[in-house]
Amino acid sequence: MNYTERLENVSVLGAAGKMGSGILLLTAMEMADLSLVPGNKDRQFVLNAIDISHQALSGLMRFLRTQVQKAAEKKTVQLRKIYEERRDLIENEEIIMQYVFDVLNIVRPTTRMEAAYESTLVFEAIIENPAIKVEILSGIDRNNKKTPWFFTNTSSIPIHELNNRAELGGRIIGFHFYNPPAVQKLVELIKADKTLDDLVEFAQNYAKNLRKKIVPSNDFAGFIGNGHFMRDALHGISEVERLSKEIPFVEAVYMINKISQDYLVRPMGIFQLIDYVGGDVCQYIMSVMNPHVKDEDLHSRLLDNFISAGIKGGQFADGSQKDGFLKYEKGKPTGVYDPGKKTYVPAAEFQSRCDERLGAMPSSTLPWKTVIGSQDKTALLERFFKELTGMNTMGAQLAVRYGQRSMEIAKKLVADHVAQCEEDVNTVLLTGFYHSYGPINDYFK
Repeated sequence: MNYTERLENVSVLGAAGKMGSGILLLTAMEMADLSLVPGNKDRQFVLNAIDISHQALSGLMRFLRTQVQKAAEKKTVQLRKIYEERRDLIENEEIIMQYVFDVLNIVRPTTRMEAAYESTLVFEAIIENPAIKVEILSGIDRNNKKTPWFFTNTSSIPIHELNNRAELGGRIIGFHFYNPPAVQKLVELIKADKTLDDLVEFAQNYAKNLRKKIVPSNDFAGFIGNGHFMRDALHGISEVERLSKEIPFVEAVYMINKISQDYLVRPMGIFQLIDYVGGDVCQYIMSVMNPHVKDEDLHSRLLDNFISAGIKGGQFADGSQKDGFLKYEKGKPTGVYDPGKKTYVPAAEFQSRCDERLGAMPSSTLPWKTVIGSQDKTALLERFFKELTGMNTMGAQLAVRYGQRSMEIAKKLVADHVAQCEEDVNTVLLTGFYHSYGPINDYFK
């Protein structure tokens, strides 16, 4: 079965979710592009969008229409060539709407898992729970006579565990898109010891056609991305717990969030990132990873307490940020949750006091957005960190301590054979997390 044949009948599980919708969008356009190749005119392409909610699927179709139209508007020149034999399509708008129709015409929204029984390729983007994934994947495999291949979007569960427990015979691969899949360029590709070579080759071709950058990760719980992020988050939490012995909790959270954003030149602070992903999601990923590590405990009682109190973060259906460690207004942090008072304390009440305690920022400080978009990024970072590491303020000391821990985590991922090389760890943090520099660097030595 060649590449095109494999993509004639595809299913996406969890299609209306945050990750599934992006995977569906990308796959729908790839399948539509294949269907428009002259030699494929007689092929029937079907993409099953499977989810548990009819309402969510209805919203998914609206999302697809909007996103496909945006994509079509960006490639009208290419589409003119594709539709050059269509004499009825003259104006750009006509061509764009025809492409939207052709993409949506492939998609079959359904709540019935049985739709996947005819697929030769199945994308899985459901809840990060090994038992549920195994039950669903094995059920599809038992009832599907076409010996399907499985792409799992898991960000933490070892692929060999899913393969063995679902008895898939090596027909599964970890294909971890980063959020949002339609925008993020990075994909972590995780091959288990029994994963078929043909499946690996297909996955590489699929990623290439989607213009994704592949970073291979060895098959160890958490892989590279969460292997670093979860430990990085635990460091931030432990720093708050340490500082909270001397200063109020809300001030400690504010300070560490500021350190991990402004002082480390990252797009968001660590507590904002935890809120973005969801504290409950982070808690669960740690619980999946923890049994697989021997020399550390990937667990946080503070995080447990926040989850028990219903303080989870995450996003609403429209993508807006829910309150978590931080309170948000129009997407911007404006306060910190105080577990003692069980309420959010406005940052305006303590921000100036915290900033004074941290001390002055280096004179060469620039916002992350300015640095990341500069052609002189390396020079800007070298100047900034040379100045920062030479300062003796509380803020500088906390930042150096944080940067050194980040590097330690990254190097351990290589030493533990999770990542194949230091460059791969840096690429994941640069591309998947939009850091302005990799964790393994010369700044914090």
